[in-house]
Amino acid sequence: MKPTIRMRFALVCGCISLLSGAVVLTIAYLLVRSHMHDQVRALARGSADAFNPPYQAAAENASRVVRRSGNATMGSLLTRGATVVALFGCAAVGLGWLAAPWALRSLQRMTATARQVAQSHDLTERIGYVGPREQVHELADIFDTMIGRLARAYGVQRRFIANASHELRTPLAINRTLVDVAIRRPDATEEMRRLGESLLVVNTRHERLIDGLLALAEGEQTVLDKRPLDLTDVVEHVLDLIAEEAGERTVTVHRLLDAAPTAGDAVLLERTVQNLVENAIRHNRPGGEVWVTSRQRDGRVELLVANTGLVVPQYEAETIFEPFRRLHADRPRSDRGSGLGLSIVRAIVDAHEGTVSARPREEGGLTMVVELPAA
Repeated sequence: MKPTIRMRFALVCGCISLLSGAVVLTIAYLLVRSHMHDQVRALARGSADAFNPPYQAAAENASRVVRRSGNATMGSLLTRGATVVALFGCAAVGLGWLAAPWALRSLQRMTATARQVAQSHDLTERIGYVGPREQVHELADIFDTMIGRLARAYGVQRRFIANASHELRTPLAINRTLVDVAIRRPDATEEMRRLGESLLVVNTRHERLIDGLLALAEGEQTVLDKRPLDLTDVVEHVLDLIAEEAGERTVTVHRLLDAAPTAGDAVLLERTVQNLVENAIRHNRPGGEVWVTSRQRDGRVELLVANTGLVVPQYEAETIFEPFRRLHADRPRSDRGSGLGLSIVRAIVDAHEGTVSARPREEGGLTMVVELPAA
């Protein structure tokens, strides 16, 4: 585990204290040792200059006593000095730990501002650091500049979404009006009325889907309206709608559906399941098979869509989620969609705080795995 900034700051304080104490202890040791040697040499000269043997013996004895006392003093100085330096080093680590929040308050302020921007999407927040021109000041200025650019880009995106919303909703509103007028005509037959009602249902579903996708894009891939639902119900509805196409392509669909309670936008999740199942059917071989499984396991809801087909290399499995990206085997074909289906799937799954992945099957085809939080 890598130490945190606070721990590194405390360790640096302790290391500086230890190094400083070691330097001071070394200097003190050398000074005391030099003083002791001077005393010993002075006594030795006194004993050498003495002509009276009793005085010479006393001087030599004093010199030996001073030498032994000096050695004991030096040893005690090293032992006790090292203990004191170690204690001061530990105290410095503790004081550094306590002083770290004060020293890092500028970074904490930056972190709080970044967290507020990330949680509230309020791009008007700025750090506005006031202080000396140093690394923290430069980092705060860079962060403020980055947020400013994000705010401008977000404004352009919102204007584009507003224009796209208008352009997409207008033709649907016109279609709804024309169909509604047609089925209300006195000479409209019963078959025409049923067809018109079916078209109105489809038109309404498209309007809801567009509203959901636009809200998804405007909210930066954040689903605002999450409601409890069972993913299995959504899967069954999609499989019923896709059954006719599967029959036309002679693809057998196997259902392995268990309860899968989760929360999210039903329209967007339906679009996710529809894209996965449609891809499994259309990117298949005649007489192929599709397995659709929904279940709950380990606090997560899983949706697995597996199909037969051509062998897919492992290195191409993740590229299919990129916009307008197709597998090499599909590029000669131009009737299999625009290449946006799986990128929409990933965006919707990410918005629901889930994950989606693709695994090649040894027999050919892919296994798509979607995991969502359980309700």
